[in-house]
Amino acid sequence: MNMPFSRRQFLRNSALAAGASVGAPLLALPGAALAQRAGPARLAVDPDAAAALGLAPVMINANENPLGPSEAALKAINGIAPQGGRYLGELAQELVQELATQLGLKPEHIVPYVGSTPPLQYTVMAFTSPSASLVTADPTFEAGWRVAESTKAPVHKIPLRADYSHDVQAMCAADAGAGMLYLCNPNNPTGSITTRKDIEYALAHKPKGSILVLDEAYIHLSPSAVSGVDLVAAGQDVVVLRTFSKLYGMAGIRLGYAAARPDLLKKMTYFGINALPVTAMAAGLASLRDPQLVPTRQRTNAVLRDEVTAWLTAQGHACTTSESNCFMVDVKRPAPEFMQAMATYGVFVGRAWPVWPTWSRITVGTAPEMARFKDAFAKVMAGQRGPLPVKTAMLQDERRDGSVTAYA
Repeated sequence: MNMPFSRRQFLRNSALAAGASVGAPLLALPGAALAQRAGPARLAVDPDAAAALGLAPVMINANENPLGPSEAALKAINGIAPQGGRYLGELAQELVQELATQLGLKPEHIVPYVGSTPPLQYTVMAFTSPSASLVTADPTFEAGWRVAESTKAPVHKIPLRADYSHDVQAMCAADAGAGMLYLCNPNNPTGSITTRKDIEYALAHKPKGSILVLDEAYIHLSPSAVSGVDLVAAGQDVVVLRTFSKLYGMAGIRLGYAAARPDLLKKMTYFGINALPVTAMAAGLASLRDPQLVPTRQRTNAVLRDEVTAWLTAQGHACTTSESNCFMVDVKRPAPEFMQAMATYGVFVGRAWPVWPTWSRITVGTAPEMARFKDAFAKVMAGQRGPLPVKTAMLQDERRDGSVTAYA
């Protein structure tokens, strides 16, 4: 670990300094209230009743990783927890340096955050306005839509292609005055891939003065998706977002980062920056330094995902082509009805997007969880309902997968 120095020194001597002294304007913006608002109701069952019936809840609705942090990450968390009363700016510097080394970037091209939703929100705040629109796919992760709504920026939602990739030609042509193109790769909720050729097309043909945001939250789960980090190194108008919430199993620990040119990061950090949890930084470093973690978990996820999607297809239900830990399945009925019926068996599945009202997003869980899913799915499709009464509960948080808007 590097020589200790104060949190103020760290902020002053890194890219974080650009926003550390001017984060206050965030509090004056409508978007600042986004993460504070209460979400609509979500489905729930009584856990004691479910356990008594042998139907302990299967949570495959939020793109979480049931494996949790790796063993090395857990050991690092335990080791650093006694120092939780300190900011440990030197640990943040070590994390940024490790990321820079692995990504082939300079440290000033990286700013870490508590997950990748905050930097996504800040990119929308920084690069869109009532006169500079946001262009996205549909369906895709909606956090940017909500920020744009709050800041009065127009949003152009472009349907995915037939192969579920981003229609970059239509996205680039949607609005000559667009301020930001958002491309999630692999895409949430479909898990589908957009090729490097398409990414390069988007970069070459995007509206003048706009930026291309590549959300790579799920890229570690894909064997074929090509990162845009090298475009950052080349000085392009690109912001890459990543998180440790998915493959690394740290959704509840909160760690992510943005990679971009320093001038772009400065515009983002204007809206907010803060110290990171020391447990998240330690776990992140341990995860990055485990060379087998990504390939091992990637293979485990792929085997389960492909087996389940093959089974669903054999039952006559179309699925999106996925290289992620989620996919969409056409349940051939309103998705909320399907969600509630599945919950009566203690299986909680993901929502639909308005553009695809009969498709439900499914997260890949463990092998026993996916066995429960298939059993419940077959019964629900046969018109049966399980023994558990379903109620609703209010969400107070806004998670990376967008589930704050999921349930009604």
